[in-house]
Amino acid sequence: MILFWMICAVLIIIALAFILPPLLQRSNATEVADDRERREANIAIYRDQLSELETDLRNGIVSQQQYDQDRDEIERRLLDDVKLSEGSKLTRSATGSRNLVYVLSIGLPLIAVLFYLKVGELKGLSPLQTERTNVSGTATERSQQQIEANVSALAERLKANPSDSQGWIMLARSYNSMERFGEAAGAYAKATELLPNNADLWAEYAFVSAMANDRRLEGQPTELINKALKIDPENLKALQLAGNAAFQRKDYKQAIDYWSRVLKKVPPKSEVAESIQQRIDEAKSLSNTK
Repeated sequence: MILFWMICAVLIIIALAFILPPLLQRSNATEVADDRERREANIAIYRDQLSELETDLRNGIVSQQQYDQDRDEIERRLLDDVKLSEGSKLTRSATGSRNLVYVLSIGLPLIAVLFYLKVGELKGLSPLQTERTNVSGTATERSQQQIEANVSALAERLKANPSDSQGWIMLARSYNSMERFGEAAGAYAKATELLPNNADLWAEYAFVSAMANDRRLEGQPTELINKALKIDPENLKALQLAGNAAFQRKDYKQAIDYWSRVLKKVPPKSEVAESIQQRIDEAKSLSNTK
């Protein structure tokens, strides 16, 4: 019997020699992978916002000055998030993972012995059931979850610092890109409260309010459009929305007037120009049939 237990002990030690090193390495690899996914998710948010900003500049929706200001703010926040991620990675300890390995190294042999004493023989354990998932689909899902987590973290930070106007703008645009228009409207309300003379913000606020209202521009969205035009009568976002609002209430002549003012300011043959021209032609056709 003593010889039997000595053989068991030797076999357990040999087994642990194979099991423990991979567990420790896997723990470190998992932490690195999580950090990478978290960083990529952060970058994805800012990349989308930079792309949208560049498109607005190219189509004449924002001025060069506004573009430079917004781009600098996006890049600053990206650098801040990257530094925060790196700092948390440097301070993170692997003690918890190693403790788990130590517990397993002691607990598993003990459980095995007790189980053997209780049962007397190994009766065939059920195989571990695993489901394989599509790698790209899983990565996309985790990335989307991380983006949502980052946006939620930004919302929490703003609760502690509600006077951060640029933070509210970033949050509003993030909600907008996620098509969470009701929450985007709330964030734009905070941003316009802090920056009441920014016509672009009022126009964006009007857009998400309309989207949250089943794409209808009457009521509050129109009031917000008028505030934007009062601040800047030539604001392209506000003019375009004003044309849409006029079109919805079948005031085709006024819609044509607003859209024609937009058409004069955007680059010829751009996507915006082609879209606006199509809307003007449609409004003219409907106006002639009345």
